[in-house]
Amino acid sequence: MVPHLTTALTGPLLDLERRFLDNETTVERWLRTQWLDHTPPFYASVDLRNAGYKLAPVDTNLFPGGFNNLNADFLPLCVQAAAVAIEKICPEARNLLLIPENHTRNQFYLMNVARLATILQHAGLNVRIGSLLPEITAPTPLDLPDGQRLVLEPLKRLGSDGRRLGLEGFDPCAVLLNNDLSAGVPEILLNLNEQFVIPPLWAGWHVRRKSAHFAAYCDVAQSFASELGIDPWLIDPDFEVCREIDFHERVGEECLAGSVDKLLNRMRLKYKEYGITDEPFVIVKADAGTYGMGIMTVKDASEVKQLNRKQRNKMAVVKEGLQVTDVIIQEGVPTVEQVDEGTAEPVVYMIDRYVVGGFYRVNSTRGTDENLNAPGMRFEPLAFATGCSLPDTRLDSDAPANRFYAYGVVARLALLAASIELERAAPVEAA
Repeated sequence: MVPHLTTALTGPLLDLERRFLDNETTVERWLRTQWLDHTPPFYASVDLRNAGYKLAPVDTNLFPGGFNNLNADFLPLCVQAAAVAIEKICPEARNLLLIPENHTRNQFYLMNVARLATILQHAGLNVRIGSLLPEITAPTPLDLPDGQRLVLEPLKRLGSDGRRLGLEGFDPCAVLLNNDLSAGVPEILLNLNEQFVIPPLWAGWHVRRKSAHFAAYCDVAQSFASELGIDPWLIDPDFEVCREIDFHERVGEECLAGSVDKLLNRMRLKYKEYGITDEPFVIVKADAGTYGMGIMTVKDASEVKQLNRKQRNKMAVVKEGLQVTDVIIQEGVPTVEQVDEGTAEPVVYMIDRYVVGGFYRVNSTRGTDENLNAPGMRFEPLAFATGCSLPDTRLDSDAPANRFYAYGVVARLALLAASIELERAAPVEAA
């Protein structure tokens, strides 16, 4: 199913979707040629926002959880994509070590780890799970609500020089991280020899910045829009950045207020151009990090100067207790999609360069202009009923197959941007 749109202002988006459909061959050829020059991340998920007049990514995760929320019918597609991805990295691979987040009590996340392991096993790999938790000193079984069982094992340095990472009796070709390294790179992951770590260590949030991703995305959107003859604004969220912020000490408020004002003014001009009557808003969020932390909606620059202590505390710290010093001020893209009266946004999953499914993040307690990855979010989102790769031009633009195709196109643009972002961030010796 496709959520119903809550506004009649769907003309521009339907035009955009129709442009994708009418130019499917051009779209697919353009994307295919891009992958001749760029290597896609091993996997990624992209949060999209459908405003009725705009369809744009608002976040790209290079260590995606939530594979358990994908439609089980698409498991073969996941397996095929994973096989292609592994073949590029380690063609003769037999063993793969999967390192998850340290969420041993988060049953939903652990079911994601189990699904990911299943996908990789079907792709022809012996998969075992190594934990970064110091309390895991022996194989530790965890029973999951869906009847599966995971076994976490302590990581170990292997070989005479200790330059390989594995488990007792298990020497893997590659190490797959499902841990975003928000707290930095653990020493045990450093200085490995002839062993692939995927995604690369510099994809972690200790290095990565959202502003770098969306700068790369802006370049991708400009090039793609030129190919299709569309306004890149229809697929690209504008943004500003502020550095050296300290919410506790109220340092950087002038930069923040000025950036909010500049971005809102640019948005008002585009709204006027397209006859959009909505009130523009921006999202202020930490430039690094995930899990929906350190995020607020702002409609006027004065709001960032009037934060109370509770609001400043909320913005000052993200995952792993890390202090926020850099923020991205991103154009707010409202969502006009709803599922069972809950505000919804699509999340698209990819392995290698292939879209393998997606789901709707639904939150009945949040508005159309708010972050949905927050308390009240459903932990079992609605899986996409059809794939994102086979549009049907005989149907309306907003038919499920066609809307999902549009989602898949924009998500792949974000994936391409992530590839370019990682290339730009690579250490000199790795580039």
